[in-house]
Amino acid sequence: MSKNLLVEYIPFKPIGPVNEQLGKQYGIPGGLVVQGVLQRAGAKNQNGRVYPKHILNREAKKYQKEYIDQNRALGELDHPDSSVVNLNNVSHNVLKMWWTGDDLMGAVQILETPAGKILKSLFEAGITLGISSRGLGSVKELYKESAVEVQEDFELICFDFVSNPSTHGAFLKPMNMNESVSKTIKDYKNVNNIITSILCDSGKCRILPWNLKKY
Repeated sequence: MSKNLLVEYIPFKPIGPVNEQLGKQYGIPGGLVVQGVLQRAGAKNQNGRVYPKHILNREAKKYQKEYIDQNRALGELDHPDSSVVNLNNVSHNVLKMWWTGDDLMGAVQILETPAGKILKSLFEAGITLGISSRGLGSVKELYKESAVEVQEDFELICFDFVSNPSTHGAFLKPMNMNESVSKTIKDYKNVNNIITSILCDSGKCRILPWNLKKY
């Protein structure tokens, strides 16, 4: 079987406070840290894929050893169509992973990079985001379940932050902000205002067309 790029979007609900105090627990004074579900084993996600737990567990251990332990478990803001993490778009670093039942949990540091600042601003504005795994592998069709199962050749690459989650129950959002299920033009407007503000601060100011009307 040939390997394909497998992208999964996971709603990520923080299990603890998202503030500087949590960052200090991980030795990051003044840093923003969020923690919650990174991936889920044994359940069909919104892409119709199922990840066996033994495969996810194997890749989690490998990711811990080769990336987290070496302080280089980096991820991007939004998914690129690539199997390589682009340093120009890095927004966060995974600090720790652990299992709670079939849920692969994680603690994630938001970095002070350009993409990280956008990510932090979105959180502070109360925008609901998701976290998404990126990997390479093949799948096998499960006809009875109307799903496909990820196979043994799966390789985990990284976890990215995204706006369009696909795994049920893993949105990443600060605990002290009210959760919103629906997406409205107001949310979109807030996102573009935040990005425009950051671009202006960096001397690359331009107006994003959130308010354009179709005639």
